[in-house]
Amino acid sequence: MNTTTQKIDRRSFLKAGVASTGGLLLGFYLPDRIKLAAQTVATDAKLNAFVHIGSDDSVTLFLHKSEMGQGVVTSLSQLLGEELECDWKKIRTQFAGVDMAYGPLQGTFGSMSIRTSWDPLRKAGASAREMLVQAAAQKWGVDPSQCHAQNNEVVNTATSARLSYGSLADAAAKLPVPAKVTLKDPKQFHLIGTSPKRLDTPSKVNGQAVFGIDAKVPGMLYAVVARCPVFGGKVASFDAAKAKAVPGVKQVVQISRGVAVVADNTWSAMEGRRALQIQFDEGPNADASSASIRKTFMDMAEKPGAVARTQGDAAAALAGATKKIEAVYEVPYLSHAPMEPMNCAADVRADGCDVWTSTQIQTSAHGTAVKITGLPPQKVKIHTLYLGGGFGRRGGDDFVGEAVEISKAIGGPVKLTWSREDDMQHDLYRPASYARFAGGLDAEGWPVAWTTRIACPPFGGMRNGVDFTGVQGVSDIQYAIPNIQIEYHAPQVGIPVTYWRSVGYSQNCFFTESFVDELAAAGGKDPFEFRRSLLAKSPRYLAVLELVADKAGWSKPLPSGRFRGIAVVNNIGSFNAQVAEVSVTKGKLRVHRVVCAVDCGQVINPAIVEQQIQSGIVYGLSAALKDAITIDRGRVQQSNFHEYDVLRIDEMPVVEVHIVPSQNPPGGIGEASTPSVVPAVTNAVFAATGKRIRKLPIRPEDLA
Repeated sequence: MNTTTQKIDRRSFLKAGVASTGGLLLGFYLPDRIKLAAQTVATDAKLNAFVHIGSDDSVTLFLHKSEMGQGVVTSLSQLLGEELECDWKKIRTQFAGVDMAYGPLQGTFGSMSIRTSWDPLRKAGASAREMLVQAAAQKWGVDPSQCHAQNNEVVNTATSARLSYGSLADAAAKLPVPAKVTLKDPKQFHLIGTSPKRLDTPSKVNGQAVFGIDAKVPGMLYAVVARCPVFGGKVASFDAAKAKAVPGVKQVVQISRGVAVVADNTWSAMEGRRALQIQFDEGPNADASSASIRKTFMDMAEKPGAVARTQGDAAAALAGATKKIEAVYEVPYLSHAPMEPMNCAADVRADGCDVWTSTQIQTSAHGTAVKITGLPPQKVKIHTLYLGGGFGRRGGDDFVGEAVEISKAIGGPVKLTWSREDDMQHDLYRPASYARFAGGLDAEGWPVAWTTRIACPPFGGMRNGVDFTGVQGVSDIQYAIPNIQIEYHAPQVGIPVTYWRSVGYSQNCFFTESFVDELAAAGGKDPFEFRRSLLAKSPRYLAVLELVADKAGWSKPLPSGRFRGIAVVNNIGSFNAQVAEVSVTKGKLRVHRVVCAVDCGQVINPAIVEQQIQSGIVYGLSAALKDAITIDRGRVQQSNFHEYDVLRIDEMPVVEVHIVPSQNPPGGIGEASTPSVVPAVTNAVFAATGKRIRKLPIRPEDLA
């Protein structure tokens, strides 16, 4: 082993990190590796923003999305690789920097990675393929129609001569980009629709994958921030003397969101924060509590709200209904709780700014850094690293802004790390929500009217008094009910909120699919047959509903003590139905089995679809069975996983996933299964106990 110590200045480090391709600067510094790479790296030719071909025949795909475990490194590569006709074993990937070539909003949210990349990436692959074919045809002096691409080579069909992509790359890069390309017929796919081994797995297993929390920059210091425990509060005063006396602490600086303690390492910074004497002005939310927030929601829901959907005359139909059913549903605030807490490394200089972070929205992170530094946009670089979970939280840029502010204040590179407690108590939460339902049935037990009034803090943008995300999953129900009225209130209660896995569907599918079950029971109908009848004119809904009922054995008897519940939803462009099988014994609930049928359009990678369905079910079950963020004196009461539990491995049910074959454009999958597992379970609890679960999480007293 070479143990020689080497030194490198910042400029050399940055040059080595971005190399000749302008690629991702990895968040660690290993001088010998950089030197070796500089000696052996192949020259690259850029065919378009997404595709670089190396002289060694390697194909580097620049990915404009973030990898947080959902598999986009692999599935996006499949889109490119399918049309490029490249050798899968020679594919390399890099996360792209922020560039308009990748669109005006670069990010990974709303399960849109595949949906928004389905055409652009295939066109990018096909464009690069055509340029390589054109270069080969010119070299052979033949018409391009005599050539075709195959497994990293261009083949002359008349002579069987072959030229590798690497030998053609330089010439191809000099050709004009085709104005129009022909994409494959799906019948020709050999990569899309298959499950090759994930490209990100080896680097995660061997430790080479660099997450935000791994980022290191030469000469950087480490920081933590003391923030007001009350939302909306601010620093009143602080005395840094005791913090600075902690060994390793270098500086204590105030930033917009609190006071940063900067040290030689994260532990010293945390010890310095503990010693910091700080006083806060707790602001207008110091008396807020879960009880006071709930009362605000309740009071609002008593009054008419902004109309999100109106169809027929729901009030008149309700008044004339044979039977009327009313119910109130509610859910608490939820934390995202990713395994990797928030973090960010930043280096602000007079001539530029570099940010290394696990972000879901690169464009937002870039804009934040530009605003804080005052630098021209082209002088600010965002280096996307792997994400240890996101679920919507890393779409926020608060942690990026803090790191950039600290670096600017101290005049050097710094890595900010949030503790688990920071992460849980200063999250941007899934909003709490409160919903009043009323439904009317005719003499045959079929619904004639449906009304809902929702009070939910806005988190997706208001239009005509309605936040679409606050009502999605209710306002867009497809059940054949002639009279529908959906209303919305936007309470402003001072708790910061944002998107959470499956967004508004996470709470509203629980509300809607539970109330549908209530209507079925009141009308004396089987829950599956009730839905089946009301969705008869919605074929994709119907297909997943019937498939899941068949695979779960809905019409067959269960073992003694087992009970089933069912739910169906269309969210993020995908349809899924779930049947949960549960038992309730002495007030203890156990989910034994979950069967899920999903129609997500054209499937890119079946294994990843199954993984994401399982992942979403785990996330939804944790919310149903365990999780709640509660507020007292303006503060979050939960601090870590001992108070905000998640589903454990021995509690995990058997999950069966059944995919509906489809040629429809791809839908999203990362958030598809999270909403419907919750009402599937609560509806099964009703079947087991006769008791309706209208408030989450499920408590022992709800089952007794």
